[in-house]
Amino acid sequence: MKPLETPEQVFDIAFGYMASKALFAATHLRIFDELAAGPKSLEELAKATRAEERGLSTLLTALVSVGLLEPVGETGDGFRNAPASQAMLVSGPEGSFADYCRNQIDRQMYPFLHNIADVLRGRRDTVPFEDYEAWFGDAAEASLYSESQHEASLPAAALLAAVTDLSGCRRLLDVGGGSGAFSITLCRRYPELSATVLDFPNVVEVGRRFVTEAGLEERIGFIAGNALEVDWPGGQDVVLFSYVSGSVAAEGVRELYRRAHQALRPGGIVLVHDFMVDDDLSGPRLPALWAFQHAAFTPGGIALTPAFVTECLHESGFEEISVAPFIPGMTRLARGRRSG
Repeated sequence: MKPLETPEQVFDIAFGYMASKALFAATHLRIFDELAAGPKSLEELAKATRAEERGLSTLLTALVSVGLLEPVGETGDGFRNAPASQAMLVSGPEGSFADYCRNQIDRQMYPFLHNIADVLRGRRDTVPFEDYEAWFGDAAEASLYSESQHEASLPAAALLAAVTDLSGCRRLLDVGGGSGAFSITLCRRYPELSATVLDFPNVVEVGRRFVTEAGLEERIGFIAGNALEVDWPGGQDVVLFSYVSGSVAAEGVRELYRRAHQALRPGGIVLVHDFMVDDDLSGPRLPALWAFQHAAFTPGGIALTPAFVTECLHESGFEEISVAPFIPGMTRLARGRRSG
């Protein structure tokens, strides 16, 4: 990343929170859904969203300024979704990233950052929950998080199914599998595959609902508990960690991979999908910021790097380890194999 040189660049970061809140407000008002079928005027949007025109006009201007909406008409008094907004933020049968932004990021993640400076000084009494286990001990919080994460995980799960060959695999252990998005997608892709999702009790209850809706309750089971404490089933062909390694302390990462090695049959594979920054810790921007916000409720957590993940997998006994880009600019996928 090129070092900043102008005051405007600094303010662009300082005002970044305002841009985020404009996005979140638009998802709460369902503006992107209202524009899904085509452009509308300020008056039409005000009527549809039940928002006051003066305030709504200010919001729409902000959304245009950051590229989420486009003005239409000779006088620019109409609005339409930008291509990315139309693709990602419009509700559909499979949900959308609007749910993820509106519920998990706006309502849950951002409030944790309010006292991040105190947390970085070692004070943890200023955040509502100390870690994921305490956070998801609240059934309502676990449900809100897991339901919104489900919609965000489905595209990543589809990509994993497309780039990973699990032919011949029969047993998958989905550690921290949450709503079951990855297990559901992989079981649909591979008819002979069965899965077990391991996650906190309140999260498991959400996952059971999604699995039942998918008609896969005969092939996807659950273990409720802390993955660092409960027993794992053995004889697995695949152990999957998606968005899990960055959610525990560095010591916990090593323990998770050690347990994965024990749970796998000889020749079985481990898959680690997560936000990772470059080994020189210079970026990319999105995984670096994701790791930073995790510091608010992940005691001892670090920004994952390919080198660290590779080292931990190697220490746990894995061979043929590789790390490659997965979601461009955001996540990477590490693979390893148990010898034998």
